Amino acid sequence: MPRHTAATRFPVRRRAAWLAAVVLAFSLLAAPTAARAATPRVVATVGMIGDVAAELAGECAQVSTLMGPGSDPHLYRASAGDVRLMERADLVLYGGLHLEASLARVLEGFASRTTTVAVSEAAVSPADRIAAGSVYDPHVWMDVSLWRGAAQVIANALIETVTAAGDTAGCAAQVSARYADYSALLADLHAWALEAIASVPSRQRILVTAHDAFAYFGRAYDIEVVGIQGISTETEAAVADIRRVASLMVERGVPALFVESTINPRTVNAVLEAVEQRGGHAAIGNELFADALGTQGEPEGTYVGMILHNVRAITTALGGQLPELPASLAEWQARW
Repeated sequence: MPRHTAATRFPVRRRAAWLAAVVLAFSLLAAPTAARAATPRVVATVGMIGDVAAELAGECAQVSTLMGPGSDPHLYRASAGDVRLMERADLVLYGGLHLEASLARVLEGFASRTTTVAVSEAAVSPADRIAAGSVYDPHVWMDVSLWRGAAQVIANALIETVTAAGDTAGCAAQVSARYADYSALLADLHAWALEAIASVPSRQRILVTAHDAFAYFGRAYDIEVVGIQGISTETEAAVADIRRVASLMVERGVPALFVESTINPRTVNAVLEAVEQRGGHAAIGNELFADALGTQGEPEGTYVGMILHNVRAITTALGGQLPELPASLAEWQARW
């Protein structure tokens, strides 16, 4: 993936405004730190991490997430408000593996003064990571079995944080108990997803998406993944990429392709047109969630709900049959 400096990505006026904001934000780091709240403050960069942290923390920590629905972590830049939020935090949780590329310098600035944890890097060994050119693919949460390990990393970080805060309410034990329940739920979710994707006819078991965020999903659930763009949305799809994907879809009779909630659909529409020009037919499946959760307050605004939604959308659009939900997931869904 090509490296871009701020100078190559932003016009002069926008670059100057952004630099001014960063200077202002870092000036706040020199100010005296306010007294920590009695309830520890936790900041997560992305929703997939923030949701798990909130599930495990319960009332034992205040969890805030920087990037909401529709935010693209590959392009996200910290505001002065974001820096203030992290400066006041007892714990900062982020993905790592080049996910929050534009936040890297800001996160490095907090390493010596606030506990920061790169969740994906801590949870997934180099042997289990998927390489993407000169970097690793950061979309670890697409494999639920790996994200169980991420939940363990988050639980450990929360336990350390509440213990350091005094833990007069027995929060360490509460977090541990919540993690046990949540880990069991994720195990059931992983097994259900395996069964669902396996029902798709093998010839058309190809997941075509706007950008390559589903490599871990493909490896975990035995489905071929074809991304029109690379792992970062900073890259642009070329005409050759569109033709290559369209030809593959026609050859294999793939009935649908997908666009993610944070991606402009123009490349997917271009592939669809190219398929029709080649005498094929395909439809755009339900929107998938890849780099961000869905709307807060909806099932898709949670990690479990995001995976349920994606697996259902992929399975049904590609001709598979959805299995019955296990009791734990049926109970989870009943809350909504």
